[in-house]
Amino acid sequence: MIEKKSALLVIDMQLGPIWNTYKQEEVFKVVQKMIAKAEADGVHIFYIQFEDLDMLKKGTPFWQFAPGIAPREQDVIIQKQAADSFYQTKLHEELQKQCITDLSIVGVRTEYCIDTTCRSALSLGYQVTLIEDGHTTVDDVLRAEQIIKHHNVNLSKLSTPDAKIRVIPLSEHIY
Repeated sequence: MIEKKSALLVIDMQLGPIWNTYKQEEVFKVVQKMIAKAEADGVHIFYIQFEDLDMLKKGTPFWQFAPGIAPREQDVIIQKQAADSFYQTKLHEELQKQCITDLSIVGVRTEYCIDTTCRSALSLGYQVTLIEDGHTTVDDVLRAEQIIKHHNVNLSKLSTPDAKIRVIPLSEHIY
């Protein structure tokens, strides 16, 4: 049996993606609490940073991490250019180097980056914990609140023979 080893993925907590999202302040506080908990428990933290050629061009203000989100020297920053944090990045390789088996996930854009990363992590064999009050989005085809609820319910139903996605609130999370 493989020993459980956890990591926290903080997805796209940048000025551009977090701006004007549903319950922005509440989610921001949950993310900060997850980071503080990971730091206190000695859990590896991986910051995922989206980059594109428009609003999130590297080095521009919207590309920067939001104030209060500050990776430490020992944290890993992964640059990505797609919704999936694993797509053409070194995330899986870096997690494997640290023998990570379990991922807790928080961040921005529920229906894109959160959903896609959860599904990819599951397919790669990671046990996934999505913090149900630790991700957000904006109104689109549905209201943001509906999008978040829909994804929390549907992702919690996904599993493979070896792994599953748990969806729990911050108050129930333990590394």
